[in-house]
Order: sequence, then C-alpha cells, then structure tokens
Amino acid sequence: MCGFTGYLDSQADYGHEAVIQAMADQIRHRGPDDESYFIDADAGCALGFRRLSIIDLEGGRQPMANEDGNLVLVFNGEIYNYRPLREELTAAGHVFSTRSDSEVLLHGYEEWGERMFDRLRGMFAFVIYNRTTGELFGARDFFGVKPFYYAVMGGAFLFASEIKALLAHPRFDKRLNERALESYLSFQYSPGPETFFEGVFKLNPGHWFRWRPGFDAPVVGRYWQASFNPEEGPSLEDWVEAVDQAMGDSVEAHKISDVEVGSFLSSGVDSSYIACRAHVDKTFTVGFDNGPHYDETDYARELSDLIPVKNFSKLITAEEFWGAFPRVQWHMDEPLADASAVALYFVAREAARQVKVVLSGEGADELFGGYVIYHEPLDAQAYERLPLPLRRLVGRLAGCLPPMRGRNFLVRRGQPLEERFIGNANIFTLAERRRLLRRPAGAPPPAAIVKPWYDQAAGLDSVTAMQIVDINAWLVGDILLKSDKMSMANSLELRPPFLDKEVMATASRLPTRYRVTDETTKYALRLAAARKLPPKWSTKKKLGFPVPIRLWLRQPQWASQVLDAFSSPAAEHFFDVAILRRLLRRHVEGRADNSRQIWTVYAFLTWHKVYFGAGQPVAPPLGAAA
Repeated sequence: MCGFTGYLDSQADYGHEAVIQAMADQIRHRGPDDESYFIDADAGCALGFRRLSIIDLEGGRQPMANEDGNLVLVFNGEIYNYRPLREELTAAGHVFSTRSDSEVLLHGYEEWGERMFDRLRGMFAFVIYNRTTGELFGARDFFGVKPFYYAVMGGAFLFASEIKALLAHPRFDKRLNERALESYLSFQYSPGPETFFEGVFKLNPGHWFRWRPGFDAPVVGRYWQASFNPEEGPSLEDWVEAVDQAMGDSVEAHKISDVEVGSFLSSGVDSSYIACRAHVDKTFTVGFDNGPHYDETDYARELSDLIPVKNFSKLITAEEFWGAFPRVQWHMDEPLADASAVALYFVAREAARQVKVVLSGEGADELFGGYVIYHEPLDAQAYERLPLPLRRLVGRLAGCLPPMRGRNFLVRRGQPLEERFIGNANIFTLAERRRLLRRPAGAPPPAAIVKPWYDQAAGLDSVTAMQIVDINAWLVGDILLKSDKMSMANSLELRPPFLDKEVMATASRLPTRYRVTDETTKYALRLAAARKLPPKWSTKKKLGFPVPIRLWLRQPQWASQVLDAFSSPAAEHFFDVAILRRLLRRHVEGRADNSRQIWTVYAFLTWHKVYFGAGQPVAPPLGAAA
C-alpha cells in the first residue's frame, strides 16, 4: 500500500520539513501516487508518507488524524475486515471522514487500545502519535508481512518501512553490525531483531511498541504468536474441507481493493491454487533461459489457459539477472543470499505494468508442511534410536571423509534436531564461518538463536518443531523480506492469502500426518487444491524457485566477476580470501557444488559496496527496473 517514516526528537535543532522529506524520498518507490507530511515542531515529531493508492483512492490520505486531531496515523498494509469493524466502531459513536481501512486503526485504537489486535485481520505496520502525551504507539502484523525498522540515536527515535529512509536523518550514525554478518553466513539472511546496521532493529511480528522522550529503548510487547495444537478427532475429508473453506474465505478477503488485483503464478501448487481460487483476470510468471528445469512459464501458461486467464510471462537472461543484482541489494536494505529474490524482482516488474496488487503463495510451506526437509524426521527413524553419543562419533568420523553417498546423512544424524536444523538454509557451519571470518564478532551460535522457538515447540513432534522454527526465522527473515522489498521496489502490493490468522487457526489444528507423510508434503492442502486443480499441479513436487546460479558460476564471465569481488579490499577486510578462492576454484572445476556458499559471500560483498562503498545507486525510476 505504501511506505512511511518518521521520528520523535525533542532536542531537534534542524529543519523538520527538509529532513522528513529527504527520509520519505528514499522510499518513494513504495508510494508513487502521493506524498504527505505531518510536523509537530514543538514536540520534535515528524511523520512522512508515500502512498500507493488501493482503497479509497480519492480519500485516505496519510498522515491521518482522528476527529479531534489528537491522534495521527501512518500505516502500511491492508485491513481486510475493515468494513465490519467500521460498522462496529460507528455504532460505538466514532465518526469517520473517509472510506479507507486506515481510519479503522485510528478509531480502533481509541476504542480498544492494545486489544484492537484481537479484531484485526490483515497485514500491517503502523505508528500512531498522541499529540497530548507525546507518545508513539505502533505495531507489526501477525506474521511480519510488512516491515518495520527503528533506531534510537542521539536521543531521537527513528522509524521507517525501510532502513534506507533512516539513513537520511541527521542523527543517524551509519556503522556496520559485524555480528549480523557472522549470523548471516549461517542463515543467508539476518535473523532476529538485529540488522546489518548497528543500532537499527526490526520490530518482530506480532509485537507492539511504545516510545516517549526520555526512554532509553521502546517498551515492546507481544500480542500474538503462531502455535500448533493438533486435533485428532476429525477425518481427513473433514480437514480437507476445512482447509478449502479457510483458503476460499482468505482469498476473497485478500481481493478487497478499489483497483485491479492479479496473481503470481509458478508451476507449484500454492500459487496455482490461489490463482484458481481467486478468479483474477491476469497472472504473472518468470523463468530463466537455461533449459526446462529453470523455466516454469510453460506450466503457468497451460494452467492459465485452463482457468482461463491471461498470463504474462518473461524469461530472464543471465545478463539481466547479474545486472539487476546490485539494485536488488539496495532495495533489500540488508544482504540476502536467496537468488530467487532477483526473479521476484522481475516478476513484480512485469506485474506492475498491468496491476497494482497481486496475490501470492508465501506461507503455505511453513503452515501446511511443504518443505522437502520436513521428511527428515520420518526417514530412518531406526537410526535415530541409537544413542546420541554414538551418532555424534559416527558423524564426526563421516565429516572427515570426502563427499560420497550417505556422508551427509551420517553427519546430520550425528546432531540432535535442535543443532542441525536452523531453518531452510544452513550455509556455513559454526566452524566454517569461524575459519572464514578474519575477526569473528561474537555472534551467538545458530542453535542459540533458534532455541526460543524449539522451547516453544516443547512436547510437539519434530516436524511441527521445524515448522515453528521456519515460521519465526526463515519466513520472516527470507521469504517475507524479499516478497515485500521486491514487490514494493516496483510499486506493487503483494498479498499472501496463506498468511492469514484464520488460515493459521485451521493449519494449527491439522494433525502432523495430514501435513507431511512418507510420500508427500502438504498432504491435506494438496487434497484441497485438487478440488480446483488438475493432478499435474496439485501433486507437483516442491522445487522452490530454481535459479541457475550453480551453472552460471561455472561460466568464465560470471566466475570472473565473483573472483573480482573476492579479491576486493572489502573481501580482504572481512574474510580469509584464500578460502573464498578455493571454494570458487573447486566449484568452477566441478569438484564440488559450493554455489550457495559462494553466493552468500558475493551477496554480502555486493550489498556492502552499495551501502558502504563508493557509488551507492540511486532509486530507479518509479515502477521501472534498473
């Protein structure tokens, strides 16, 4: 819907108008339709807003005030049940001046305070400024679909939809957080509330905050948490019906808009199910010009013809991919080594030429058990009955062997689940990253970062524990980071109907055996999708988004580009470059597949050059790619 930024600085000694506009200009791609500002100079508060108009196109301008002007709101997202909430609030005596969903948050906060979250259904990040008390109150949605960053610097509280907006504030002290680099080498993204900028934090999903001048840090509280409570009573058919009904209801809710809504469409069951459920007029797909394994456009066109809807597709060339990568990292704010983010950038660009809103399939794997690795607890359960000390010994011995069939199994099964599974990515081991980094910064081990989520999963089976870890780590740090930043880079709003608290209420009760079986993943979801999809799509195995990085890194043009990065002063500063060159050389020679490790380091070096080197790129023209 938009992007916002602001600050509360009671000791401000600068011009508010110029500062808040400079901050908002950094995120103008999030809102090309309008810009507006609120300034309370006496209190040192300024709010900036860039709008992508979707609901109440004529009204709904932000920053938005309540009836008496005491509360002022900036809000990014959509409240899908705003109409019944508006009726309830009107009956309670509140007076609305617009038809927007934004105003429901203002009056909802007046009426219910922190209890408002029990009633909300949607994706959101927002801040409400109270002119009487001088307090800021804000929150981030249930799953973290929408981003929220904040920092306390020089006594000022700064906040924004993207970190780059904070950099424009005169109090901002730009320093690299090397602890984040250390954790990133394991996770391929920055996990938890810390970011790559020292002193800048993410508000976690399902949390609210309060800030007043004089606070050392915001007061933060949790209002919601995803959990699983499987029920054994209903039959499989009952569960399939419940899933299908929940998804149908969510898709309809996510279509609420005053502009046209389209849908992303890959070859997988998740986006295919949503596209069939939504009855949109346009779908959007990208692939790579590297053979059928990397090209989903034929699948998408075939299903689009069956629905039938118009499909818009594009094949991405290697030159386009590598050329766009620095700008992708600029939009991302923090380094992300998920190469599919670039594909998402291009499919969002294609969609933005036709529509302002798209539906997408994020969250299905985490909620319904879709990742192939969720099979792991079901495989070779007899081996795991061996004592852990014996398995550890066998795993250590296997780790000394050259790559061969079965080695990875023995190494991984030599560790308990809490150590071997930190989410869908585990790039460098703790020992590997310590050898690679010139100056380890003392970041906690990966297992310590995910421990709170394993503690939450105490008493549940291993598959469910893995899902809880992914919902709190991988989904937030990787999947939703790229979906928001790549869509908004192209002034496009992305809505994920799977990430709805009512869908979660159904998924949370689903028995594990109806999520993951010996033969398949997302079992109940696939059966629900089969009511709308031919078997070719409902039974298709999980692929992720295949990107030909492994192949490209063996081609001289791209291997040479990576080698240049690995020979840069920044690489020398952070890493043992002999290790980097060896990883690349072995990959180029075909002796190992080191593509994910190579790409993780290359992504960081690209991002570092963008934000801390010379030649930082400017934002692209509105609605256009680099």
